[in-house]
Amino acid sequence: MKEVKTRNPWLFIPTLYFAEGVPYVIINTVSVILYKKMGISNTEIAFWTSFLYLPWVIKMFWGPMVDTYSTKRNWVIFTQFLMMCCLGLISFVLHSPVFFFISLFAFVIGAFVSATYDIATDGFYMISLDKEKQAYFVGLRSVFYRMAMIFGSGFLVYLAGYLEGELNNIAASWSIAIGLAAILFGAFFVYHRFILPFPVDDKKRSPAELEDKTSFKDAFASYFKQSKIGIILLFILFYRFGEAMLIKLTAPFLIDKRILGGLELTTQDVGFIYGTIGVIALILGAILGGWAIAKYGLKKCIWPMVFILNFPNIAYLYLAYVQSTNLYEIGTLIALEQFGYGFGFTAYTVYLMYISRGKYKTSHFAISTGIMALGMMIPGFWSGWLQSVVGYKIFFWIVLLMCIPGILTLFFIPMDIDKKVQNDKK
Repeated sequence: MKEVKTRNPWLFIPTLYFAEGVPYVIINTVSVILYKKMGISNTEIAFWTSFLYLPWVIKMFWGPMVDTYSTKRNWVIFTQFLMMCCLGLISFVLHSPVFFFISLFAFVIGAFVSATYDIATDGFYMISLDKEKQAYFVGLRSVFYRMAMIFGSGFLVYLAGYLEGELNNIAASWSIAIGLAAILFGAFFVYHRFILPFPVDDKKRSPAELEDKTSFKDAFASYFKQSKIGIILLFILFYRFGEAMLIKLTAPFLIDKRILGGLELTTQDVGFIYGTIGVIALILGAILGGWAIAKYGLKKCIWPMVFILNFPNIAYLYLAYVQSTNLYEIGTLIALEQFGYGFGFTAYTVYLMYISRGKYKTSHFAISTGIMALGMMIPGFWSGWLQSVVGYKIFFWIVLLMCIPGILTLFFIPMDIDKKVQNDKK
């Protein structure tokens, strides 16, 4: 194969970031719906799928391996091949009596593969594009990542629901849907094998060369020496604690039978309302949140945003009490909650960027996002058990109460961030 040093970024940036989003949403969102439809209990679903966040918590620790061994181009292609194998295995075993254990194992391996792909893709992005093109495509890559979320939680779930009605076989329906995702990654593997350029700077480095460029130990130490780091860590862990509890039980609540307190929606309804309309609302919320912070600054926006993030959770409490059968009402309320999540989460992300400054700002941000993933993983361990004990109504009351600790941290975190950012620019 002729080694092409550069190519038009439009040929590979959209597909790289679409391929980054698909496994994340399948592993962390679609898996919940799949297991619910396959008859797994809420307790087991929430507990075991929460473990799937772990690779994103600790991926910072094997980031240097991607730099040291082989090239980022090879890592991208290899991880796409492995993801095809993981999804193919899940599709194949859904008919087995022990499907849960084998598929969960494949999801775990897939989560580590996906987290590694994230590292390799972001690294490849930086070495294959110059600074001007990096700036130009930074928004577009986010668009294609979000489109992948709609594909995963919207189209694939809707397809599985449609096939459930046609085939009257849940296992076969989901096998086809996940199998389609595996085929897609096979196509990505072949396509990128021929299309990705061979950047001049994409070469493996020895551990000694890597150590000269940066020291993770120093970066880690400097991160935890920040002023008020204790309250900052509490903020990262608790800012969306309520949402972290809610997210693992949203799909089960929508699917569960009405006698169990759920809304008894079809898989197609969940794919359209939660996986498509909800994701679009989330994207719009994130866009508006970014605009608001750019215009008014984070210090002025963070208090309204924390309330806009958490207050719409009351929509689920309302739905649990009235058990609405009106799809328009359900869709509107879920869209409102997802819009609030997207809008309020923007403040969270920007704050993590603002505290990631200086020589090791990239490593600091990686550490912060790892702790952020930990904050999503911990509540998930016991949220399913809690719901099974108290029911959906009381569970959603607890979700609202668990929003309070994150709000309280805002009284104590360093808030001179807008001024510091201006100083950093000088």
